[in-house]
Amino acid sequence: QWIPHIPETGEYAVYVTYQTLPGSVSDAKYLVFHKGGVTEFLVNQQIGGGTWVYLGTFEFDKGTNDYGMVVLSNESRQKGVVCADAVRWGGGMGNIARGGTTSGLPRYLEGARYAAQWSGFPYPVYSPSEGKNDYTDDINARSRVINYLSGNSVYNPKEKGLGVPFEMTLGVHSDAGFSKEDELIGTLGIYTTDYNNGELNAGISRYASRDLADMVLTGLQRDISARFGIRWQRRSLWNRNYSETRLPAVPSMILELLSHQNFADLKLGHDPHFKFTVGRSVYKSILKYVSTMHGTDYVVQPLPVSDFAIRPGSKKNTFQLTWQAVDDPLEPTAKAQQYMVYTRLGHGGFDNGTLVRGTEYTFEAEPGLVYSFKVTAVNRGGESFPSEILSAYQAKKSKGTVLIVNGFDRLSGPTTVESPFLQGFDLNADPGIPYLHTPAFCGAQLSFDRSRIGRETKDGLGYSGSELEGMLIAGNTFDYPFIHGKAIQAAGGYSFVSCSDEAVKHGFVRLTDYPITDWISGADRRPFSHTLQQMLTAYCQGGGNLMLSGSYIGSSMNSPTALRFTETVLKYSFGGSMSNSASGEIYGADTRFSIPRTVNEQTYAVPAPECLTPAAPAYSAFIYSPDNYSAGIAYQGNYRTFVLGFPFESIQGVKERARVMSAILGFFSGK
Repeated sequence: QWIPHIPETGEYAVYVTYQTLPGSVSDAKYLVFHKGGVTEFLVNQQIGGGTWVYLGTFEFDKGTNDYGMVVLSNESRQKGVVCADAVRWGGGMGNIARGGTTSGLPRYLEGARYAAQWSGFPYPVYSPSEGKNDYTDDINARSRVINYLSGNSVYNPKEKGLGVPFEMTLGVHSDAGFSKEDELIGTLGIYTTDYNNGELNAGISRYASRDLADMVLTGLQRDISARFGIRWQRRSLWNRNYSETRLPAVPSMILELLSHQNFADLKLGHDPHFKFTVGRSVYKSILKYVSTMHGTDYVVQPLPVSDFAIRPGSKKNTFQLTWQAVDDPLEPTAKAQQYMVYTRLGHGGFDNGTLVRGTEYTFEAEPGLVYSFKVTAVNRGGESFPSEILSAYQAKKSKGTVLIVNGFDRLSGPTTVESPFLQGFDLNADPGIPYLHTPAFCGAQLSFDRSRIGRETKDGLGYSGSELEGMLIAGNTFDYPFIHGKAIQAAGGYSFVSCSDEAVKHGFVRLTDYPITDWISGADRRPFSHTLQQMLTAYCQGGGNLMLSGSYIGSSMNSPTALRFTETVLKYSFGGSMSNSASGEIYGADTRFSIPRTVNEQTYAVPAPECLTPAAPAYSAFIYSPDNYSAGIAYQGNYRTFVLGFPFESIQGVKERARVMSAILGFFSGK
């Protein structure tokens, strides 16, 4: 067993290494003990010996704990050898010195040449130049790593290697050309046939690489055009002599996805929805290619579920979870057959999941504990991305149940600057909302002058700082009902359940079933459709108590109907943005706290919290310091509203959030 000392509580990838020996078994049993429980892996030690094998990413507590470890068993269905060598937690920081120093960056941001060296590959694989040219070594390391891993396998029988049956390789690049008119460049595919007498090492034609490239480009043109309503360009297929398509012993291609020199392309390139569409499209094309090569049918993994909701169950101390399947109009095979429901207790990690056949699940809860859930759809093709995370809690002596609605599902790239003279991305105005997190930026753009395009100097268009290098910028975790819920638990007295805003909009959850609704708007720029405005109006006029928080709930509500909704129902008007103020200090409810105004690794940035002017008889309940503008309002009449011009989940500090929530719940209860 291996028991590490974890420096900080959080997620860590777990890797194992071993030696492939005569008689090695194909089912060495590794048990990973983590915050969510124990997860079992059977690793084939007959292949891949001497390098790192990734098992998965898990939550671990800080320190040395016997519930945070990896255990290797000698149980096997075979008679043979089980090898125990080493286990690694996390990727680590770069430690390979070049030019007398290391990169100072996390290892995953370093080049392939250094990754190959750290992963235990032979010197000729990662540095055939013998240390004289890291640039060419890095380019060629990708191909040489594939050849070494796949050597001695059925796909690469002519080379010595680790026997891992890799049967193809694909490199993704972002240099497909540029347009002076800023038109979309589109995608280019590259393959090589004029090498090794036109054959790959398994004896098949190198034109298999062309088939792969053709399928990938065709899929991207179809999927991107359908998803974004644009005519995505399929530029061409190049049969050229590039090392990344010449050197691999298996079918290979270079995907020149888009141009990082072209602003129209890059706007899409920074969009998380575009990244998901591209990733899913390439996955589907590879699936079809492999299935074609093997003469088998294929099934595409499902899309994530929607309309996720948790309600109090019909029996005491139970929760009822429901959701809806989402079909893929472009892939008839991508239908959910079953579902996995993953459960987390408190601040722990998620368990290994429970398989569910239908679209509902009843969970028996212990009062006094906060439970969180996420759902995936599964079929023979695999498992979808997870749903948002919802939480629920049954108080031991409950005053009532609060409904938390997650209306924050925004994902976006940074705000753009576009004029005849200026162009670029303004990370200071709005850095965007990545999916979970991103390392995509080295720094804020400093030069926006379009007349200086092509200059590689500080005044050149696109020049940026380096202050964000190595930072994993926080985005939307889709886990904010838990943060709100823990504050409700700490405030005492109330139970809570949660749901997606889609579940409310589509009628799966009725607001009128709950005396208090906590609506999470976060950094969503379109918080309320006309339908939701009508639903919330009816809820309030029926005597409901509404808490609302978010950073664009004033500026985005500018249509005549939206203005009537905010002013006559919610009782506030937009009083301007604090975007020109660097202060993150807010006070109210007998407490003072801060919110993050710039990008960081802990929580998404709030660059533009809003001032909310109370509509009489509402009054200001929170104030921005030191400007003394209204940061939140409270209204008491036939119903009560409490609205914050900043996201509640952005409040820094568990105790501070609990005090603010306690004050809001006290206001709703008349205290």
